[in-house]
Amino acid sequence: MERIMTSNGGLSTTRLGRMHDTMARHVESGEVPGLVMLVSRHGEIHANAIGKLAIDGAPMRRDSIFRITSMTKPVTAAAAMMLVEECKLRLDDPVDRWLPELADRKVLRAIDAAVDDTVPAKRAITLRDLMTFRLGLGMIPVFPDRYPIQKAIAEAGFAPGPVFPSFPPDELMRRYGTLPLVYQPGERWLYNSGTEILGVLIARVAGMSFAKFLHERIFAPLGMRDTAFFVPQEKLGRFATAYTRDHASSALKVFDDPATGKFAQPPVFENGSAGLVSTADDFNAFAQMMLNGGRLGSERILSRPSVELMTTDQLTPEQKQGSELLLGDNLGWGLGLSVFTGRDDLCNVPGRFGWDGGYGTSWYSDPKENLTGILLTQRMMDSPQPPAVFRDFWTCAYQAIDD
Repeated sequence: MERIMTSNGGLSTTRLGRMHDTMARHVESGEVPGLVMLVSRHGEIHANAIGKLAIDGAPMRRDSIFRITSMTKPVTAAAAMMLVEECKLRLDDPVDRWLPELADRKVLRAIDAAVDDTVPAKRAITLRDLMTFRLGLGMIPVFPDRYPIQKAIAEAGFAPGPVFPSFPPDELMRRYGTLPLVYQPGERWLYNSGTEILGVLIARVAGMSFAKFLHERIFAPLGMRDTAFFVPQEKLGRFATAYTRDHASSALKVFDDPATGKFAQPPVFENGSAGLVSTADDFNAFAQMMLNGGRLGSERILSRPSVELMTTDQLTPEQKQGSELLLGDNLGWGLGLSVFTGRDDLCNVPGRFGWDGGYGTSWYSDPKENLTGILLTQRMMDSPQPPAVFRDFWTCAYQAIDD
């Protein structure tokens, strides 16, 4: 018979132990070299570091630094909402003033049309379009490529995959400006491009680099000391090596080395879709701010109505068409993050919000349960479907609830 001991946060300590053992098995099997996991409920935090920073490397630490890739998107959206609250941006105003490269767009007549077979856009692209990924630009989830527009996107430097754009912001926007829209603004959800462009918009409106804006307005107030677009020399000893699966041998191979890789120096492009590094406790500060309706301690980053808007599904069934690979039936999209809309699993609770990172990270918060979970690994995902270590983490987090 299982003996349950409950923490002050309403989590079973026995079942948290089971969670640790389950995660340790993923490390022992070689699926991931190491991981850091954090579960917080009613403000009480439980965190563990398991395994190593690199295969045959130093032990994983709670303050280890990871590439959080697409977990960057909600941070970028929060930054944009700060400018909305200051009335420097408005959700439904065209972005042409700040992003003239996106003015007077042409739209493909059909998705399989030639790149020059276009019609005029029916309206301008708005801030809401960027944040909801309905601007008409983004990843076309058809593999292998079969449409002329997919070839044009790849040639412009925006092919979907683990290597991100590395152009200066103005060059990035110039290249986006050469592409026709795949769909009319507002018509369809297409992943990723919206928050890449959003980071450029924020920098232009704020009159400073995107990194500086995030540091001054979000990271410093929340005490996120290790969250940035690169890892300085003095912190490289805490930076996990990133791995990918070698499909020929099935062994893990290094994808990004801490000392010589893409995050060892300031980037040419501060990527609002996938560029940040962070730690479990740093990102938990952001997550708790969102869970608390925009406040952490004495610091208010956003208003409660702004957070409620961000974490409300903004998509119609028609706009979700073709996005099943990433969203599925019970997952929608708010402003810069996903929102569960139906319950089809133990942990898929309506209202739960957050997002995963393709290099092996995951964050979600559940307002109903006052629960946050953060899982950081250094193995890249093999497909858009969550890996087993993600599924087990979230199952364990929810089965530990004990009140």
